[in-house]
Order: sequence, then structure tokens, then C-alpha cells
Amino acid sequence: MSFLKDKLSIFTKTELPFIKRYQESDRVYTFLFEKDKDLSWNEGQHGLFTITHKKMKDSIRPFSVASSPSEGVVRITTRIDEEPSEFKKALLELEEGMKIKMIGPVGSFYLKDETPRLFMAGGIGITPFRAILKQLEADGNRGGKPSELLYVDSQEAHLYKDELDELARNTSIDVHYLSTRNDMYSYTNEFIASHNNNAQYFVSGPKSMVASMTNYLKDKHISKRNIIKDTFRGIE
Repeated sequence: MSFLKDKLSIFTKTELPFIKRYQESDRVYTFLFEKDKDLSWNEGQHGLFTITHKKMKDSIRPFSVASSPSEGVVRITTRIDEEPSEFKKALLELEEGMKIKMIGPVGSFYLKDETPRLFMAGGIGITPFRAILKQLEADGNRGGKPSELLYVDSQEAHLYKDELDELARNTSIDVHYLSTRNDMYSYTNEFIASHNNNAQYFVSGPKSMVASMTNYLKDKHISKRNIIKDTFRGIE
């Protein structure tokens, strides 16, 4: 039934009024939009966002929704380089009250049961996990199943760090800030030793990181059904 719901959601379009933007770190920005009362999503999913105030060739981009439904806003966080795409230039041009369209929510990157979980984020791939942790906090997840977040960032910028630290205090999630892939392998080995295939493994980040960690998990005999990837690449 959830599969059918995911498929049908691609036909859902919602207009979102722009609230504000702010800079998270060097070249990384967060954009906040008003949440329509009828719009909901599973924390970790993404939307297909369309710029409407400016004509362009490629006007649709996928972004993970970095907020949980309980927050009452739609949040996207993205990296914007010195020479941004036409789409991201248009994002920066948004003024309060201007609208964009969201198609969806889309994707199966969300929690489905109460097994232990290992969340693996690389760089901007932290965005869906922020939503997941915010919802766990809203649900009062203090003594839930063992869960860990491994967040690797070679630049050690670690987006949302203050928020993540607060979420760790308010939930049963252990957060580890890492700087190398080898660090992630080490913590992953410890988690596998404790939980093996009696857990779910969520991986989100750059394509190469997702592929690498997926292959690593498979080499450690983690079942394919227990590996959940950001396969729709809801990361910009």
C-alpha cells in the first residue's frame, strides 16, 4: 500500500510561499517555505521543486525535505557555488511571498519499522537525516531502538551541528562527527558486530559515497533489503 502511495504522490503539486533564506556555512544555504495544511511527507523523503517566477530550460530539481512535518515548514538546504546553475540563481532571487511548486513527496528513504538503525551521511547528504531526527524528537524517542548517525565531512564543516547535538540529547540517537571514510568504516564495523542483519542501514550523500558504503555493507553480508539508499538523489 505504501508503494502505491509513493507512486501516486508524483501527481501531487503544491505551491509553497517563500519565507526566508539564511546561510548555514560557506556556500551552503537553507530556504524555508510555508507548509500547506494538506501537505505531508515521511521524514527523509524529497520533493521535485519547480521555479515559477523565471523561465529556464531545466526548471525542476530534486531536494530532500530537511524538515519534519511537525515543524510546519518546508526546508531545503543546498550548496550554491560561485558560479551557480540557473536554477540556483533563481532560488537566490526569491523574495518573501513568492512561490515555488513542489511535486511529491517522493521516495522510500524513510523509517518503516522499529529495528535498530545506522544512519550514514556524507556532506550535504545530512539533509534527510535532519528531518528524521526532528521527527524522532517530536515523537518522544528517548528510549527507542539503538540508533547511530555517522556524519562524514572531509572539510569538517558538519552542517546543523548545534541542532544535531541538541537532537542527540533529546533522543536515543548517538551522533558521530567524522572526517574520513575510514572512520565511517570503523564505526560501521562496530555497529554490524552488535546488530548484523537485525538492523537497517540508511546511506545518503554524494553518489560515490553511497555506492562505496553500499558495497562495503554487502561485503559485510548485510542483506540488500536492509540497505536503504537515497536512490532518487534528493540532494543538490
